[in-house]
Amino acid sequence: MRKSILLIATIVLVFGCNSEKKTIPEIAKETPFVWEAANLYFLLTDRFNNGDQTNDVNYDRTKETGVLRGFEGGDLKGITQKINDDYFTDLGINAIWMSPIVEQIHGGTDEGTGITYGFHGYWTKDWTNIDANLGTEADLRNLVDAAHKKGIRVLLDAVINHTGPVTEKDPVWPSDWVRTGPQCDYKNFDNTVTCTLVKNLPDIKTESNEDVALPPHLIAKWKAEGRYEQEVAELDAFFETHDYPRAPRFYIMKWLSDYITDFGIDGYRVDTVKHTEAYVWREFKSVCDNAFAEFKEENPNKVLDDTDFYLVGELYNYGISSGTIFDFGNKKVDYFTDAFNSLINFEFKWNAAQQSYEEQFKNYDSILNSTLKDYSVLNYLTSHDDGQPFDKNREKTFETATRLLLSPGISQVYYGDELARDLTIEGTVGDATLRSFMNWEEISQKQDLLIHWQKLGQFRRNHPSVGAGKHQMISDSPYIFSRKYTKGDFKDQVIIGIDIPKGEHRMDVSSVIKDGQKVTDFYSGKTFEVKNGTITITIDTNIILLEEFK
Repeated sequence: MRKSILLIATIVLVFGCNSEKKTIPEIAKETPFVWEAANLYFLLTDRFNNGDQTNDVNYDRTKETGVLRGFEGGDLKGITQKINDDYFTDLGINAIWMSPIVEQIHGGTDEGTGITYGFHGYWTKDWTNIDANLGTEADLRNLVDAAHKKGIRVLLDAVINHTGPVTEKDPVWPSDWVRTGPQCDYKNFDNTVTCTLVKNLPDIKTESNEDVALPPHLIAKWKAEGRYEQEVAELDAFFETHDYPRAPRFYIMKWLSDYITDFGIDGYRVDTVKHTEAYVWREFKSVCDNAFAEFKEENPNKVLDDTDFYLVGELYNYGISSGTIFDFGNKKVDYFTDAFNSLINFEFKWNAAQQSYEEQFKNYDSILNSTLKDYSVLNYLTSHDDGQPFDKNREKTFETATRLLLSPGISQVYYGDELARDLTIEGTVGDATLRSFMNWEEISQKQDLLIHWQKLGQFRRNHPSVGAGKHQMISDSPYIFSRKYTKGDFKDQVIIGIDIPKGEHRMDVSSVIKDGQKVTDFYSGKTFEVKNGTITITIDTNIILLEEFK
């Protein structure tokens, strides 16, 4: 059994690289999956890949919409195709987060941006059903199974805070389920939580512990679909098993937990965290953990390992420098303890723009190994609702990959980052410009960039020390640092250099590699032998990743 992996990497930040694709190596089976070091791919389910054109139009969603504000055809089958084609494996991805797949409102609504349908997934009509535009239960099961065969975890997106907007086709939920006002002004805790995010987005009364009946429109829907008795029986069993009131939030938690027990998903990204009481997330974690344990017990052949169910939260404007505490001004709240494993780091893009590599890496290492020890953050440079991405005009695409994939914490690749998908779409209003369909037609023209993302992604996936290891600068000029990760008998150490000039370099590797041993450059495939504690490298590919396996 291999007990350690030693890797020396010298990386030069450049804006071009060898376009010849290398063979993707097998991941050492002894390398553990570590959430804190994950390389996660976030995609909008409707905007990634169309695998089934027969499901493109459903529920009579035929109104003319604003630019990029209707369904575009992406679906679960399309994602599965790319999993099976090794697109994600080649990128070094070991976790996929999909936007919500539950059934959306059937009508469209105009918020001042043109008619919009719920293509993004955050306007729920029925938590118990997969939206027909996106696929079926069989499609989801095939996707999860295909991903797991490739060693890729699957996260769905959970919305508990609100229903979808009210339309002529989508009635408001009963008043004991939702509030329709006041609208949040975000000046303090109460005016962020006990209110509606925006006009016409009914807010679930997550604070309520009163028993409520099923909404009449949901009963009628289920009866028309022939599954009313089944759904009611499952709810009865859930509430008999768990000591929860039949309050709105627990209905929704039950419905979301079904995607764990029925399909074996590995985690949830949770929407609008700060707009819901903190104790709700501790309750949700308990429900998810129980569901995951049930799935593992009933499906022993589908268990990947002993990794726990994972929760990452979208706490808008949270940054790593806040540690475990989020300050509302009049109240400070800890969303980590007994709730989230990680939170999305809205600070990362600003740090990337304003700090040197070492300033950012050293600061993140300090926080992740102290106040956030045993937790993590999800770093991103582009996302679906952030109108100020790190590189909106796609002028720093190689730097984006280098900064994101080599930073401590979890990396979130937003679909199309690796192909410089356009973020400035003519005619769009608001965040629609960030949500165009995946630019597959440009893949042949973006090979140099894609390969850069692939090689750094594979390097990160294969070496947990990159995202979860202890950071230590070795030299500031040229900039070289190490990362070291240890878990039980597994040890992973890497040495990385950034912005090192092209040409011949003699590197002292005596502290990690013995004389006479050979190392292979992950990037170019070249092999070097260690002599007198050093290796001589001619950097002509701009990036060098040297590995030695013991």
